[in-house]
Amino acid sequence: MKEVKISVRNLIEFVKRSGDIDRRFFSNKRAVEGIRAHQRVQREYSKDFLTEVFLRTQEEIEDIIFTVEGRADGIEVANEVTVDEIKSTTRNLEELKKEENLMHWAQAKCYAYIYAKDNDLNNINVMLTYYQLETEEILNIKKTFTFYELRDFFMETLMEYLEFSRRIVEWKDIRNSSIKKLKFPFKTFRKGQRELSVAVYNTIDSENKLFVEAPTGIGKSISTIFPTIKAMGEDKIDKAFYLVARSTGKQAAKDALERLLNRNLKLKITVVTAKDKICLNDKVSCNPKDCIYAKGHFDRVNDAIIDIFDSCDNFTRENIEKFAKLHIVCPFEYQLDLLDFSDFIVCDYNYIFDPTVYLKRFFENSMIRFTLLIDESHNLLDRGREMYSAEVFIADLEKLFEILPKKRKAARKHIRNALDEFKKLDNRTFYSYDSFIYFNVEVEKTVFSMNDFLTKDKEAKDYEKALDIYFSIFKYTKILEYYNRDFVSIKSEDSIKIKSLDIAPIFANILKTPRSSVFFSATLNPIKYYGKLLGADEKTNYYKIKSPFDPNNLVVLRNNKISTVYRDRENSIEEIIENLKNFSEDKGNYIFFFPSYSFMEKVYESYIEIAENENIVKQDREMTEFEREEFLNNFTFSSSTIAFAVMGGVFSEGIDLIGNRLRGVAIITVGLPGLSYERNILKSHFQKKYNRGYEYAYIYPGMIKVVQAAGRVIRTEDDKGKILLMDKRFSIEPYSLLLPSQWKIYDFNDPTEIKDILKNFN
Repeated sequence: MKEVKISVRNLIEFVKRSGDIDRRFFSNKRAVEGIRAHQRVQREYSKDFLTEVFLRTQEEIEDIIFTVEGRADGIEVANEVTVDEIKSTTRNLEELKKEENLMHWAQAKCYAYIYAKDNDLNNINVMLTYYQLETEEILNIKKTFTFYELRDFFMETLMEYLEFSRRIVEWKDIRNSSIKKLKFPFKTFRKGQRELSVAVYNTIDSENKLFVEAPTGIGKSISTIFPTIKAMGEDKIDKAFYLVARSTGKQAAKDALERLLNRNLKLKITVVTAKDKICLNDKVSCNPKDCIYAKGHFDRVNDAIIDIFDSCDNFTRENIEKFAKLHIVCPFEYQLDLLDFSDFIVCDYNYIFDPTVYLKRFFENSMIRFTLLIDESHNLLDRGREMYSAEVFIADLEKLFEILPKKRKAARKHIRNALDEFKKLDNRTFYSYDSFIYFNVEVEKTVFSMNDFLTKDKEAKDYEKALDIYFSIFKYTKILEYYNRDFVSIKSEDSIKIKSLDIAPIFANILKTPRSSVFFSATLNPIKYYGKLLGADEKTNYYKIKSPFDPNNLVVLRNNKISTVYRDRENSIEEIIENLKNFSEDKGNYIFFFPSYSFMEKVYESYIEIAENENIVKQDREMTEFEREEFLNNFTFSSSTIAFAVMGGVFSEGIDLIGNRLRGVAIITVGLPGLSYERNILKSHFQKKYNRGYEYAYIYPGMIKVVQAAGRVIRTEDDKGKILLMDKRFSIEPYSLLLPSQWKIYDFNDPTEIKDILKNFN
């Protein structure tokens, strides 16, 4: 007998859903998780109520055993047993009395069936409890069912899922059989690749976390993906996520997976495409009025899922768009549904870590065993802080007040109150570890009270602008749920901002759900700094893999004299240019990395005045994807291009210019983030918490950018290249200790010494 595992929620959503997509406003009962609403209702339960009751049952239908589980919000065990399902809403409760939500009843009836079966009950009550978020009123709707009525309903629901279940079971056998035969897709492992693969496999096997620093060019994508798939074939996990910060990382993972598919691997793969890119319309308008794919989407999407599942293994963007057009469904929502039936998923960090868009379905279903592979994970620290920060602009509240019709009295009142509370705060810019409670209360009430406008006034002037503002302030209220002593509230002239300082406790909680997590990058130094701030625990393993490349293929020059601190930069430009000219005298392509656009542009302007017949290009502040490709096209195997770029930008990591496409890289300054009010708050916080304020806020983030930029030079075993470090701080601790240990560094004071050092290397 084969087993299919599914949660009550996923079962009901797959079988019972219907209707349109309407993202002009999706009701708060979906947008707000309702955690506080659940807690409020549960606090008012009598002593006879059990809360958050875990339920599981197995049912055999034909040749399949279904394991179905879920968690009931509340079960009253008294003279009569009542299963309660709590739903939060902003709708008028009188309206809910007159209509029946089939999805809500279906979910509650499944819980009631499992409990009645386990406890030999002939009859059981099922209750829906609606909590009105704005008024805090509660509506209870109760029905009584016999055990046989519930059993018939439950079995009929499973029968509707049976056909697709067989596909899942058959596919798993095909997949695992192909994985057993799968061999590493290259003749031999590169140095370090086997080490990394073994470390990843052991981490999955032991259900642990791993932070690993693996050098650039080792082939991290295939070295993490291959052992993960092998573990999947041995039934250690059901699914894997490969998380990336940039499109370049996504492409590397896609290439590695397709290489394995070409070796007869059978694997359902989805590389997630952003909504604005995969949308089939000229403008993203997710509502049945403006989009034919949104109208009736849920009536047709299951057929679309079955069709693509039977037709192909690689759910590429092209395939998703093809079947979306065929079945007239929204390609983005269709893509998200396909993740339930994908074995390997490549997507951005935010689909796991961002509180407003994360894939909740995988965190609510305890039966899914999945692992996370987190690429270039040094990027996750700043990204994570951004995910858990939010800002309300006073101009947005004023604009929203203008847009709302006068009949929307409650929403207008709360906006006016929020503006008044803002005025009561000091005129100066300041921050506080305590949230601005009175302002926040009015912002939250604004969100809840906008339901009527958003659902009934969709034709109002500037509705789309109001919706954008709504989602902005909704995120603010969402982040408030996480507020603790690792957050501050910043009051400026025109906004209130919640800023996350230390995301470690939040991430530690998120990482409890995956069976294993692997954080990897070429630059995780100090490695335990990243572990500490990204949610590692005492069992987490740390590993550093030595560079497999011949150290004689890279020469690193370090100027011990030049100062590029902010106050000295203007006076250093002439000397910087002399260093750059001597460093790049021989033919080839070079990139000069600077700490900021403004400093880069000043040096660039001076450099081109003395340049002789050189092909010089410069990174612009705003560049389209096409412009970025054109920039990189200047680096050919036979060209001599000088490029000016910014550390931490799109050209300082994630690009591969192998062989003669890149001869050398110059790095000007130690890359410290610019001094700012918010960065200094971060420094102060980490000084109090870890006694390492300046290191955590400035030095470590800066030196990561330096090493990432330097990593563009050596990408393969055959590459040869050179690096120029320009800032005397590179020679002193702690900066010198953060440079890669395998570098052979040649110190000098005078630019004329560069030629002598390079004489033997060139």
